[in-house]
Amino acid sequence: METIQDYNNKQAEADKAICEVLFQEINKALPEAESKIWHAHPVWFLDGNPVAGYSKLKGSVRLLFWSGQTFEEPGLQVEGKFKAAEKRYTSVEEVNSVDLQRWLQKSRDIQWDYKNIVKRKGVLERIK
Repeated sequence: METIQDYNNKQAEADKAICEVLFQEINKALPEAESKIWHAHPVWFLDGNPVAGYSKLKGSVRLLFWSGQTFEEPGLQVEGKFKAAEKRYTSVEEVNSVDLQRWLQKSRDIQWDYKNIVKRKGVLERIK
């Protein structure tokens, strides 16, 4: 079974550096979260609900917050049709730890119930 470290190690050097910083920062901010490879990407869960993760895209590494549209943060871009928001990085120098820690705190405090989205037939409800 692939680990997050295995995922990071498979990346090109510049992307691996971004992934390593994100990995460390997320673990620092969300020590109680369960982390695993989910749908082929590193994802962190609180009480079974996905809150943060990252993935390698063609030209960047994307940091994703499942409830990020509700954070009201100008540094995050809308992603998809639900409540997700993202930040894309092309170099490790672009990762701002202060912003990242604030976003991660919000990922704990502001959550939509993705865990039960199938059971609710695609309807998201806010749980925090």
